Amino acid sequence: MKYVNFRMLDQENLELGLLVEDRILKLKDLLENFPLDLPENMIGFIEKYEEYKPLIEKSLANKKLPVIPVNLVKIESPIPYPRRNVICLGKNYLDHAEEIKSIPGAPSQVPTQPIYFTKIAYPAIGQGDTILNHKEITESVDYEVELAIVIGKKGKNISKEMAADHIFGYTIGNDVSVRNLQMRHTQWFKGKSLDTCCPLGPSIVTKDEFTFPPDLEIESRVNGELRQRSKTSKLIFDIPYIISDLSQGLTLYPGDIIMTGTPAGVGFAFDPPKTLIPGDKVECFIQGIGTLVNYLEK
Repeated sequence: MKYVNFRMLDQENLELGLLVEDRILKLKDLLENFPLDLPENMIGFIEKYEEYKPLIEKSLANKKLPVIPVNLVKIESPIPYPRRNVICLGKNYLDHAEEIKSIPGAPSQVPTQPIYFTKIAYPAIGQGDTILNHKEITESVDYEVELAIVIGKKGKNISKEMAADHIFGYTIGNDVSVRNLQMRHTQWFKGKSLDTCCPLGPSIVTKDEFTFPPDLEIESRVNGELRQRSKTSKLIFDIPYIISDLSQGLTLYPGDIIMTGTPAGVGFAFDPPKTLIPGDKVECFIQGIGTLVNYLEK
């Protein structure tokens, strides 16, 4: 199932919904006949999803549920205000590890252990939103398409065999990176945490829609030009390993977001560089999830 966070075009309040092709069913309509409190946001929904899921499935058998065409709504980030920083992996595709050897703190050799860092996403922007160009401090805003894991069940010291049990689903992340700051500080936090540097969406697709670990096509395009193309099966450290390794001594909570790394083709790695310029359209695509579209501020 694909779950979205949306608002009607003439309203400001956010609602949760189930995306079915080009239509949305409101979560409150799916759950209104059952004696359960409605979730306040996506994180609350994820926390109690095992209670909600059978009720949603029961409601879907009702053919009279009202639907909303997607052209009447604005789809927002599925989790606009994560409870904690977004957790990221660096150099987790072999081809990308080789292409970024010029970035300080990222030597060309393939990592033998996962490289973790975090980025602030408060808020995380959503579908169609504008990425600020931060022109007062940079001319090197870059894109990185990534498969993002959304944790569904609290856990610590999770085994690889139990990793799937702790996943709610997957979404698309764009690990927007300000390269001059990334090079200046060597540690990647600052260059990846400026305002609007974490687009997420457009939906969260539940884990049961994919085999585990998912083997999905992943791409990015800038103004229609293909920049990145790979498969999520090409991760150096796969999803079971990431969740198990990361959770050793560190509790993961429902709604935590883990961005799993980006393949080769980032703008900074071209000669000359192809980082974003004002007005650029960035499309991040992952098979079975959709396309996350954002624009760099003009």
